[in-house]
Amino acid sequence: MAAILQIVCPHCDQINRMARERLRDSGKCGACHQPLFTGKPVALDDAKRFERHAKYSDLPLLVDVWAPWCGPCLAMAPTFEAAAAELEPEFRLVKVNGDEAAELSARFAIRHIPTLLLILHDRELARSSGAMSQQQLLRWAHEHAPRLEAA
Repeated sequence: MAAILQIVCPHCDQINRMARERLRDSGKCGACHQPLFTGKPVALDDAKRFERHAKYSDLPLLVDVWAPWCGPCLAMAPTFEAAAAELEPEFRLVKVNGDEAAELSARFAIRHIPTLLLILHDRELARSSGAMSQQQLLRWAHEHAPRLEAA
């Protein structure tokens, strides 16, 4: 029997169910009919939206906590966007503006930006502070992927 995953829509936040082996089949949301995977990071500055994705998605969230005044954050933005195209659908890449989402920054005790968080089922599994190249980012995500199977 196929493993069924819960996938939260990046557009309307509806929870969808999808067989693991069909992740690469360009599924669409059952509610809004938009693609479940866009190959781009999802902005989740709203705590309620973030909570829905973090709590209910069976995909790990790779979160970039950034700020618009941060030089290293701005330098890493294109890298993070390019990584989304490579890491989806195994990961959901998320951007959180730490200034606009102060309660999320406080919840995760963000002290430096950019900070990358790997979250699955509302639990932080890994963290890294500082800008990364695309190669470093992909390596970091894959290094922590085996932990995801046990989570």
